[in-house]
Amino acid sequence: MSSQHPFWQNLFRHKQDRTSEVTDMWMSTPLFNKITKRECRELVKTMHPRHYKKGELVFNSGDIGASIVLIRSGGIEIKAVDKLLAELISGDFFGEIALIIDEPRTADAIAAEDSELIFFLRSDLEEWVKRSPKSGAQFMLNIATVLAARLRHTNILLSLQNN
Repeated sequence: MSSQHPFWQNLFRHKQDRTSEVTDMWMSTPLFNKITKRECRELVKTMHPRHYKKGELVFNSGDIGASIVLIRSGGIEIKAVDKLLAELISGDFFGEIALIIDEPRTADAIAAEDSELIFFLRSDLEEWVKRSPKSGAQFMLNIATVLAARLRHTNILLSLQNN
């Protein structure tokens, strides 16, 4: 049995802070494949956390996107014309197209429950690419790989619907 009294706490146990947790979450995505944890951690320090209440709109279809979003906690629904496209949970990311092109969002993102989201802005990505072109190029290749996988998956789904 352990005591809750501060005197008896293990002072040497590593406490996971927000930056470490978010770094680990990003590192587990394909976006940070072949990028060092140290570099990811430095990027995470520039990212922007935001809390959303259940039912709150993260962004609307038609909004100009400027960031990719990681779900630290909670859940997000992605909808287009009131059709549910995806239900995302902690550790998932969305909106990566906004890092590449300055085009309107193609779907709505709505908090399915109280959520904490981490925003990685295009402007922060651009600064990183200037500072670290090799890692920035790797990140862009990783985004291309993710987008290609999503397109391939969509093509398969569409071909199955047409049969």
